Amino acid sequence: MTILVTKWFGVFLIDEKSHSIVDKRLMPKDTAVTAEKLAAVQRGGVLDEERELATKVPEKLMVGDRRQSELGKPELFDSSFLTPQKFGYDDAFMHEVMMRLGKLRTSEPIPRDKSLVQAIRNLDDQIATINLYNERLHEWYGMHFPELADYAKDSRYADLIARYGDRDAIIEELGIDIQSIGADFNDSDMRAVMDLADTLYRLYDDEERTEAYIQEIVEETCPNMCAIVGGPLAARLISLSGGLERLSSLPSSTVQLLGAEKAMFRHLKSGKRPPKHGVIYQHPEVHKAPYWQRGNIARALAGKILIAAKVDQYKGEFCGDRLNEEFMTRVEDIKRRYPDPPKKPEKKGKPRNRGKPRKR
Repeated sequence: MTILVTKWFGVFLIDEKSHSIVDKRLMPKDTAVTAEKLAAVQRGGVLDEERELATKVPEKLMVGDRRQSELGKPELFDSSFLTPQKFGYDDAFMHEVMMRLGKLRTSEPIPRDKSLVQAIRNLDDQIATINLYNERLHEWYGMHFPELADYAKDSRYADLIARYGDRDAIIEELGIDIQSIGADFNDSDMRAVMDLADTLYRLYDDEERTEAYIQEIVEETCPNMCAIVGGPLAARLISLSGGLERLSSLPSSTVQLLGAEKAMFRHLKSGKRPPKHGVIYQHPEVHKAPYWQRGNIARALAGKILIAAKVDQYKGEFCGDRLNEEFMTRVEDIKRRYPDPPKKPEKKGKPRNRGKPRKR
């Protein structure tokens, strides 16, 4: 059998039994050209030299890299006997090639789904910060005007305090007639609270812009996933998996449990019941379903998400609407087949020890 092996300094056809070189194509002694070829290999492409050598093997060809699977069947092979020094490549040349390769790869355009991962994590940080600031503002300003929390929420609450500060001005702005039980603030205290409220209001504004940015990326990079689970949940799944490419390579059972890693580890460690779903619980059809149907619905949803992720990753034709219809059909089938909760097994008590005298 002949196996195709690619090293950084060349492509080789090797006889698997004798380890002899049948044919080879060495990399040029030009660092820029060699770096370009190695970059193509790292991106998952197949080199022209590899295709050329593959045509020289009439029988079934084996390949040493899964990347080359279109040329032959992948096979583990120890190619350590192929060293660059045997073919005239020294360490200095290898160093120059690798340095140029590193600069080449780092300057490549970043896939938008990678920016999406960072944007989601930034949004999580913003939400955590907003919650802390919001709690502090309610506690602080609540000493002056505790009733405001009943008339304004979130960014509106912060905006009113940042613009007006004094409770009488806010009462006039809201057009309400109430008597507050809060204490008075002096000017410096009020200014400090208003500065906090202004910071919180700007954080809310930043959060809105981040959400709009995330929605834009999601609609562009994964329209099929958006059609099934919506933009926010699609972005969350991509972030948890580390990118659209990795998400598309996961098994559906892993997609089903993304976000439930702690519960899964707890199950493995202590033997508690395993989780049935992770972050896909946010999908309406999952979280509104009865508990005995959620596992089946989550499993069906994860399968459709995985198909949509693969289509989005490899730029296939839009099929999100069809996948969503198939999912809804499956949901109706699950509801029809499992209308009632499963019966709990009856607990059998221990048989009483009759006829034997008690030990004293």
